[in-house]
Amino acid sequence: MNDPAIFGIRHHGPGSARSVLKALAELRPDLILVEGPPDAQGVLPLAADPDMKPPVALLLYDPTEPRRAVYYPFAEFSPEWQAIRHGLQNDIPVRLMDLPQAIRLALESEAESAAEPVEPMDEAATSESPAVTLAEENGDETTENDTEDSTAALPDLHRDPLRWVAEAAGYGDGERWWEHLVEQRQDSRELFQAIRELMTALRTEADAQSPSEEEEQRREAAMRVQLRVARKEGFERIAVICGAWHVPALCDLPPAREDNARLKGLPKRKLAATWVPWTHGRLTHASGYGAGVEAPGFYQHLWDSAGEPTSRWLARIAQLLRQHDLIASTASVIEAARLAEALAALRDRPRPTLEELNEAALAVLCHGEAAPLRLIEEQLTIGERLGEVPDRTPMLPLQQDMQRQQKRLRLPPEAGQRLLELDLRKPNDLERSQLLHRLNLLDISWGKAERASGKGTFKEHWRLQWQPELAVAVIEANLWGNTVLDAATVRARDLAQRSEQLSPLTDLVEKTLLAELPDAISQVMDRLQNVAALTSDIPHLMDSLPALARVLRYGNVRQTDAGLVGHVVDGLITRVAIGLPAACGSLDDEAAEVMFDKLRVMNTAIGLLQNPEQAAIWRDALAKLADQAGLHGLLAGYACRLLFEQEVLSPPETARRMGLALSPVGEPAQAAAWLEGFLHGSGLLLLHNEMLWGILDAWVSSLPGEAFTQLLPLLRRTFASFPAPERRQIGERVKHGGAARTAIAAETEVDAARADRVLPVAARLLGLV
Repeated sequence: MNDPAIFGIRHHGPGSARSVLKALAELRPDLILVEGPPDAQGVLPLAADPDMKPPVALLLYDPTEPRRAVYYPFAEFSPEWQAIRHGLQNDIPVRLMDLPQAIRLALESEAESAAEPVEPMDEAATSESPAVTLAEENGDETTENDTEDSTAALPDLHRDPLRWVAEAAGYGDGERWWEHLVEQRQDSRELFQAIRELMTALRTEADAQSPSEEEEQRREAAMRVQLRVARKEGFERIAVICGAWHVPALCDLPPAREDNARLKGLPKRKLAATWVPWTHGRLTHASGYGAGVEAPGFYQHLWDSAGEPTSRWLARIAQLLRQHDLIASTASVIEAARLAEALAALRDRPRPTLEELNEAALAVLCHGEAAPLRLIEEQLTIGERLGEVPDRTPMLPLQQDMQRQQKRLRLPPEAGQRLLELDLRKPNDLERSQLLHRLNLLDISWGKAERASGKGTFKEHWRLQWQPELAVAVIEANLWGNTVLDAATVRARDLAQRSEQLSPLTDLVEKTLLAELPDAISQVMDRLQNVAALTSDIPHLMDSLPALARVLRYGNVRQTDAGLVGHVVDGLITRVAIGLPAACGSLDDEAAEVMFDKLRVMNTAIGLLQNPEQAAIWRDALAKLADQAGLHGLLAGYACRLLFEQEVLSPPETARRMGLALSPVGEPAQAAAWLEGFLHGSGLLLLHNEMLWGILDAWVSSLPGEAFTQLLPLLRRTFASFPAPERRQIGERVKHGGAARTAIAAETEVDAARADRVLPVAARLLGLV
């Protein structure tokens, strides 16, 4: 029986992948063993489906606890992926070999239960699998890849086996050495034998320093057990594709009883497996993936352009720069290619690497500017390619329903960020909005609502970006229902039942109405009324109003039934108006600032409602607040400002109150606080009211030097909140001794017919028609 052919690779490398394919074509194996989770053997044949487009990932999870999950990503240039596809397309049996994740996740769970430090899922760089756990996608991953960790500074060969070799060869780190000697070579002859000899020497030295960790020994024992099983079954030409560090452990097999004893009695969990789309961005080290690479987009280019990658890469850079209106001529591309070739020759390298290409692009195409180079890195060197999985991939009912809706609404998931503007008057856009709101209610944060820049009520802006880990969020949400609508309805009911505070409930009411969940809103509203009746805390009541005001104001545009919340809003406003004076009494500076923010939000909500009766109740409450003795100056000034704007206080009365507040006999700090509240956000009052300007000018002029120095930061903060044109006008007026500018006489004759022509257009711009 022939010895198995063992090919040591890096988990994501085009050179390794190309060498593996050549070796398999020469060997013509009758069985291919690939390092990977045996738990996913059942879904492995889907890799041969034409609709399976990398990057993709195997997802293994506990159906009873979906957050306990692990991904195994594959790119098109991953050696394991090419080996799997080669076997499936040529009717060669393919098996995954490693310590099953059912055991590894069970061991992790036991360690957590025992309150002990959890061993890393993928251990050291030397034994790291291509897996990534959900706990920030590799909180457990501590290193780069199977062969090295360029970030570690430890002399331990188990942690960084290739650094010594790289330094001896004149490279700064093991990553660069492996990149130049393995991934970029075109001739794969003798490559795997050289890797085997090197790793055998390194493992011998490493084991002399210290024994391998227990998790690594279990993994390699499981691989050897599966290798022995294959040989017993009569396979003669076995090809093994695994991380380079494991090669020596699979060449010389110890007695079977040792491996069996090491694996005996280990716990297991029942796992489910499926395929999910992945992205190039999540294949990088920066994403937290321990077995990641630095430039997945560039590696994809090397895989696609095996013949002449240099000129084609620089041509792609030039095309990208032109798309962003940057100059990049054909002559510059030729010059950059020459420079990259010259740099590679000076460094005794067979062809330009990414380092030389970046330097050439920076010097010639980017004209020494770093910003275009960052654009190149983001969109080309890394790239945001989102993979696809076939429709027959095992999916839960909720996943299937979500994909059907995405196709029906023409809203495909994308790896890159996408800004989406929805016109809620259009049925398709309205359904898109409802879908995104329902998914957010289920904690599937595919889209994030953006604050609209205009005042139209029929526009909605979203920022969309599909992240691979959302697949687990969808699996988790499946427990609420088999469709997005049913799951969101049950989820809303559950949140309402468990909510004890009024503010979260009002937010839930808004989310439920925006998501159009008619079967949930009645229960949510009943819960809201019960909690509101028991809530006596005025700040909480104030916090709850804005969400309900938005529902009432915009409900008709979004075609939601907002009438259910009308009487609740009436009750909240009345109770806030009654309790507001007491809630604002005896507040220190910090508490007054908090209440000030609540008053501003409350006043905005009242204005949004556009209800005369509610506005009258609010004005009465502000009038009582403005007359309240001992009220903090910040609140008193703001209440006076609101009453002035709503024409409750006349200009002379406002000036009288301002004069009293800024009286020299009062506390300067309180006077400054009153002024801050009164002038908050705009200084137009001062520019257009001579009386108020004079009072303020006299007060500032009368301040003693020491008091002025103490109050200066507060005054600067107040005036800094004004728009720049207002500050400039105030400064010019002060410069001219406070004299008001001569008013321009208004035109007395107005052509009403011409003015009326503007009204229809203005109404459309404001969304009133």
